[in-house]
Amino acid sequence: MVAFIRSLAAINNDSSQNKSFIELQISSLHTQRESILNSTLKCRIIFGNFCELFKMIETHAHIYDEAFDADRSAMLDRAFAAGVAQIWMPNCDHTTIDGMMQLATQYAGVCLPMMGLHPTYVKADFERELYLVEDWLNKYPFVAIGEIGMDLYWDKTFVAQQEAAFLAQCELAIKHHLWIDIHSRNAFWEVVALIEKVGNPALTGIFHCFTGTLEEAQKAIDLGFKLGIGGVATFKNGGLDKILPYVDLQHLVLETDSPYLAPVPHRGKRNEVSFVEIVAQRVADLKQMPVAQVITQTTGNAQILLANKNVVAQLQ
Repeated sequence: MVAFIRSLAAINNDSSQNKSFIELQISSLHTQRESILNSTLKCRIIFGNFCELFKMIETHAHIYDEAFDADRSAMLDRAFAAGVAQIWMPNCDHTTIDGMMQLATQYAGVCLPMMGLHPTYVKADFERELYLVEDWLNKYPFVAIGEIGMDLYWDKTFVAQQEAAFLAQCELAIKHHLWIDIHSRNAFWEVVALIEKVGNPALTGIFHCFTGTLEEAQKAIDLGFKLGIGGVATFKNGGLDKILPYVDLQHLVLETDSPYLAPVPHRGKRNEVSFVEIVAQRVADLKQMPVAQVITQTTGNAQILLANKNVVAQLQ
């Protein structure tokens, strides 16, 4: 602009020349103005999208656990500050329902509860627990059936009961049009066999805390399931560095499994929801793509599982 004024002052002889010159300069200024406005608009759009991209869904966290009793509110504040928009809470058994539902009420539309019987909580009287699960399903709109499955790592005493409990809860998922959140520690192929026994293509969900092989990943995907990726992805010998580069992002969702399995550099300490951003960055690094792309796609993947459209609207 200063150069333009000086140019006007320097030209005094030929009025037609002055007129032509001024018109050219004004036209140039208009062009520059439009360019600036367009750039500003683009920046606003990009910034707005950037904010939207960083709305993450934490698909598996036990935030009702006593490990958070001393600082639960502060822990959740850190999660929200990190960009977490929703936290999905898996149930374990009747002892965890009250704490979970209290959070579902206190953080309505944000902390979303599941209902189910965790395989390590399956005992000889598991049918009593399942009656309670079904009772709750009939009176509350849970986001999923979970966490359910099989665990052959700790104790194999109630393997038959675990199988029966899983099959029964798969039927409940189909009945209530819900997806399932699967725990399959040392039992991936056993769970797969049960899913195939159910034989209903409507049965879908997440293989929570997936740490399997590429063959297992493909099998889960072929069955219509997402892979829940958590802190193990950051472990030096976790094995996911050999798997995730070859699995399309559309099949992944993010989780922490808090308060368990904290990612590096917090490994061995209490895990918490805000650390899901560390998981997102690790996935981005392994797949050699921007973390914003990982967050956008995994959030979209999680939203697909939500049966309740009103829940999806909470993120928009």
